[in-house]
Amino acid sequence: MSDSQTFAIIGAAMTVHSALGPGFLEAVYQEALEHEFVQCGIPYEREMALPIHYRGRILQASYRADFLCYDDILVELKALQKLSGTEHAQVINYLKASKKEKALLINFGAASLEYKRFLFSH
Repeated sequence: MSDSQTFAIIGAAMTVHSALGPGFLEAVYQEALEHEFVQCGIPYEREMALPIHYRGRILQASYRADFLCYDDILVELKALQKLSGTEHAQVINYLKASKKEKALLINFGAASLEYKRFLFSH
């Protein structure tokens, strides 16, 4: 994972968390982080649809990632007191569906910003 890109995303998230702190809904952090991405010049796509392929067909069910940054890094946001294996599994499923190899799981709900990097090999 490119450190400069990862650090830029995490830095933007830290700015948002420093300003807002924990306690808001995920949608608030998503909108604030989008503002930071614009301010920092981080290229992104918001609410990116991730189709699921099954035996050569695309299923009607799909996932939706909060952001895709730099055309390469999926970014999933949470506003929970604590992350669990459920959120980790969600990000791994997003990586499988998107065929991407890099993701960040960012949690704004704790007293300090929490994040986890994922590298996935297909």
